[in-house]
Amino acid sequence: MLFALVDCNNFYASCERVFRPDLEGKPIIVLSNNDGCVIARSAEAKALGIPMGAPAFEMEELITKNKVFVFSSNYALYGDLSQRVMGVLSQMSPDIEIYSIDEAFLRIDSIRLYSPEEYARKIQSNIYEWLGIPVSVGIGSTKTLAKAANYLAKSFPGHRGVFSFENRTDGDEYLKQIPVSKLWGIGEQHASFLQQHDVASAYDLKKAPEAWIRSKMNVTGARIVKELNAISCIPMEDAPAHRKAICISRSYGRPTKNYRELEEATAAFVSRLAEKLRKQKMLATRLTVFVMTNRFARGPRYVNFKTINLSVPTHSTAELNRMMVKALSSLFRKGYLYKKSGILAEELIPENIRQTSLWDSTDHEKQEKLMKALDLINAKTGRDSVRYALQGFDRKWKMRQEKLSASYTTKWSDILNIQI
Repeated sequence: MLFALVDCNNFYASCERVFRPDLEGKPIIVLSNNDGCVIARSAEAKALGIPMGAPAFEMEELITKNKVFVFSSNYALYGDLSQRVMGVLSQMSPDIEIYSIDEAFLRIDSIRLYSPEEYARKIQSNIYEWLGIPVSVGIGSTKTLAKAANYLAKSFPGHRGVFSFENRTDGDEYLKQIPVSKLWGIGEQHASFLQQHDVASAYDLKKAPEAWIRSKMNVTGARIVKELNAISCIPMEDAPAHRKAICISRSYGRPTKNYRELEEATAAFVSRLAEKLRKQKMLATRLTVFVMTNRFARGPRYVNFKTINLSVPTHSTAELNRMMVKALSSLFRKGYLYKKSGILAEELIPENIRQTSLWDSTDHEKQEKLMKALDLINAKTGRDSVRYALQGFDRKWKMRQEKLSASYTTKWSDILNIQI
């Protein structure tokens, strides 16, 4: 077997550069919801010492002094470009596992026209030429080695974004350069434990006694040791496992005491949640609604939640909204400044195994047709073109996104106009 791990470099920052060639070589940071903390940095921003997770207001002097370009999170743009990257990779290998928004594993042992490194260069050049997104590629005979190779490809400029353990006699020397904390599947606690026992690098872990690792890290640790020794234990997943829960939650652009605004915001979250459920062909059997004030602000604080078990599983926006309103009305307390609310769907089941209740009077066939029509219209004309009135229209609670870039690929109004 031969695996390739393709990882987009500084993905969010790279997406912002695609339609802004003037930003090439310039430091870029992307901020979290409500323009709070740094969640993505270009290589140039990292070189300036801007840490991940730093509050933006603490970085103002550094940002101004070094002319750092700052962007609000544009998830519509990032999601669309991610799909395009995965589409290119799907054309280059029929065996693909999408691991995250900016990473994917490929099986490339069936490729005969190119050497593994040549094929990695082809992947790299195709994605950059077609989409403008730089990627790094790591190659190994196991998924763990491919991940480790990707770390080397990204961390050492001399590799120019590609590293392969295949046909290398000096592979162990490179494993010595990888801190054990950087290995796939090694969390902070396990990394600390291993370092205390003189297991500091990937090579040290490779040579560690498997029985001892199993006793301290269970089967997960034993698999990592085997994979570092080129014994493949983690297969490709042809389809992602069904999610057990989906949560939609946002902090508001400004706190609110108004129940109606709280209800509008939470109804908007319900709409996103129901869309995700229908897209994944799943039904929710349990719904949790939660509200909270700003835990860092002065004044009275309040956090609470309510869980409702659904007698009949559903992904209908109307049904979920009805449950949400029932829960939210019982949670609301006057006098508090609410900063955040959210909704959690749990114990998801496939839509083809719904079991109805003896006392259920809902016309589910009618609801299904209505939801299909709603999704179809919104897919053609734009999200929330048709919505439930409960979601409102003024959206005073909307997230603060003062530095949001255009949705170049998902909004007709934001498509670039080129004067010839």
